[in-house]
Formats: sequence, structure tokens, C-alpha cells
Amino acid sequence: MKRIIIVCSSTNHMLKADTILRERGLVVDLVPTPSQYGSICSTSILLEEIDKKSAEESLENTNIKFSIHPYETRKLTGLMEALKNQNISTAFQVVMNKIELGMDLTKEDILLLLKTESKKEIETLYGVADRLRREIVGDIVEIRAAIEFSNYCKKSCNYCGIRKGCDLPHRYRMEEDEILEAVKDILSLGIKTVILQSGEDDYYTTEKICSILRRIKKETKMGITLSIGERSREDYLKFREAGANNFLLKIETTNQEVFERIHPDNDFDQRLQCAKWLKELGYVNGSGNMIGLPGQTVEDIADDIVYYRDMGIHMIGIGPFIPAPGTPYENLPTGSVEMTLKAIAVTRIVCKNVFLPATTALASIDADGQRKALEVGANTIMLISTPDKYKKSYQLYKNKNMIDIQSAIDAVKGANRRLPKYLKVTSKEGI
Repeated sequence: MKRIIIVCSSTNHMLKADTILRERGLVVDLVPTPSQYGSICSTSILLEEIDKKSAEESLENTNIKFSIHPYETRKLTGLMEALKNQNISTAFQVVMNKIELGMDLTKEDILLLLKTESKKEIETLYGVADRLRREIVGDIVEIRAAIEFSNYCKKSCNYCGIRKGCDLPHRYRMEEDEILEAVKDILSLGIKTVILQSGEDDYYTTEKICSILRRIKKETKMGITLSIGERSREDYLKFREAGANNFLLKIETTNQEVFERIHPDNDFDQRLQCAKWLKELGYVNGSGNMIGLPGQTVEDIADDIVYYRDMGIHMIGIGPFIPAPGTPYENLPTGSVEMTLKAIAVTRIVCKNVFLPATTALASIDADGQRKALEVGANTIMLISTPDKYKKSYQLYKNKNMIDIQSAIDAVKGANRRLPKYLKVTSKEGI
């Protein structure tokens, strides 16, 4: 069945159109906008081509600005020709052929890619992911910056170094003026998006968060990503209205049994509900998982990737599990770098029009981890821009790498990629 995509001029127009079409009884979904039609950090409306006329009639007498395009999955022309006479299995070739034709991969296809131990097949997997990344988002590596404004948390996640039960020497909360000062330091680098991250800390009421958001928008006009955990739908709506553009709420694992074991005071269904609310409210929706969690299987990782695709997730952070001192999991083994890189590559192939960060966690267990991630499908780096007096107290796991502008530049240069023109640093010249 052929499908079409409706691209609107703004998020508000998209949400209005989505409401109208659903009220008319049309079956629609919200997905990241394909890069050929706009920014992949925006959302468009997907529906069957047979409903095109009904959709046009429903929207024609409104003030909604929109365009309609065929929804075509990206093909990789010439892929199979390039793989001729290569030492790869027939089953692997079958999956590569599906990728060349732009077909959706099944869970079994995804598993085959994740499980391969053939050096040649892994090399091919990484090359295909990198080609898709280049064709979809280009060679520029987007730079974001995070302010970790509170390490208080009411939750007791078994893996987390700022969990409620951890005996931290220094708990802290940043006040609004401190946060704004840190935001303006980020802005001085030319960076256009700030990430506000914290534990689940009820000290920051809805009103306090909204006040911070409004000030950032008024004083800097920056894009804002929130990463503050589970809240009510009403809260998410208020944050959106106050200026939040994006929200990062990682699923960590889609295996409910594993999820509830590692999150003793979290509910799996509630986490899914929060993600659905964020999607409905028009956020650029972020999620992600950890590789190497206790009890996790490769099948679970495949399910995670299918979830990202089916949920229309825009930003996907994939990093290795790293044990944190003082937690129930402090003596467990660290997740695999290779499996993390495979998961990043397969996610790029399956989800295509998404932002994939080269994560801080990966850089924390492999000094060259971010460069490696950029070579297998990643296209974003997040700086740690928490003020120095707080930075070392936000330790989600041991030996956290405090990614700064120079380490980001080094990773981009090492991967033979380009820094964005908006970045105001002299070291980017020639990259």
C-alpha cells in the first residue's frame, strides 16, 4: 500500500492538522520528517495514499500551511553490486538486498545484523549505516550542550549513580539565575540547542520549570531539550507551551521484565504512556537504551530498535551500561563497545531519519568511542556544560567522560566529518 506524508509549516500547524484528520476518521501516524522534505527534527503526518483526497478536503478551508509528498523509504542504489564477490553469508546478502530496495527490516533481519561476528559483515554493516547517515543528514555533526542542573532524584534505579539511595558527598540544585548564566555560556559558543537534565526532583515544580523555559526563550531564543523524567500529560503540555521543543525520556529497555527489575519504583506501562504523550504533544521525541544490562538479550536490543521505528522517535541515545559505585549493580560488567556500535549502525539503517548521538557513555569506556560512533551512523555530540563546581557531582556511572568542545572537535576531525558553521571556535577551521 502506497503512503503519503503531510509536511506542515510549523509544529502548531502539524498538531492542528493531526487533530482534524483524526476527527474525520482518517488513520494517521506522526513520524520524523524525511530529510528531503524538511528537518528530521520535525514531525510530519503519515497516511495511506488512498486517503489523500479526504485529507486535502479536510484541510483546505483552514489556515494550515502544508504540502503533500509521496512517502518513500530511502534506497541504497548499487549496494549489492558493490558487495559482489565479498565474503559474506547468503542470509546477510538477503538483508543487504532489502536495504538496497528500501524495504522495512523485520525483527529477524535486525537480529541477524546484530548477531553477526564476521569481520567482513560487521565492516559492511558499518559502511552501509555510514552511507545512509551521509545521504540523510550529511557530514555535519550537530553539537548540543547539556546543563545537569540537579543531582537529586526521588527514584531508585538500580544502575544510576544519583539514585535516591546513593550516599553522594554533594547533592546540589542550581537556581534559575545560575542556569541562565550557564545557558548564555553555551550560546556564546554559537550552539543553538541546550539540554536541561536532572534527576526526578520535585523541588522543581511545574511553575519553576516553566519560568526557566520562558526565560531561556526570551533571553536566548535557543532550542530547549528537557530530560527530567516522568511527569503528567498536563506538565508536558505546560512545558511545551513555555518553550520546550524536545524531550528525552529513555526507555532503557523494552523488555518489561528487565525494565521493572532495573527500575524497582518505575512502571513500564507508565513509561510507555509518557512517551506517547510526548509524541501527541508535538515534541521532538527522544529515547534510547543501554547495551549490556543484566538479563538483556540481543533479542531485546532488536525489540528496542523496532520500538524506535514504530514510535517515530526522533533522537535515539544508545550507550553501554556502565556500573556506578554505591548502586546494586556496582560490580556488574560494563556493556560491550562492539555491540553498542552495532546497535547504533542498525538503528540508523532501520530508523533512517533520526538524530543519533555519539554518547558520553561510549566515550567513557573507550577514549575513541565518539569517533567510532560517528563512523557507524551517529551525527550528534553532546557537550557537558554543567558549571565546574557541580560537574563532578553528576556521576550517573563511574569514570564519566566530561565531553568538552575540544574533545568534540577531536572526534569530528578524527571521523573526517564537519563541524556546523554556527559553532564559534577557531579550532574548527579546515574540518
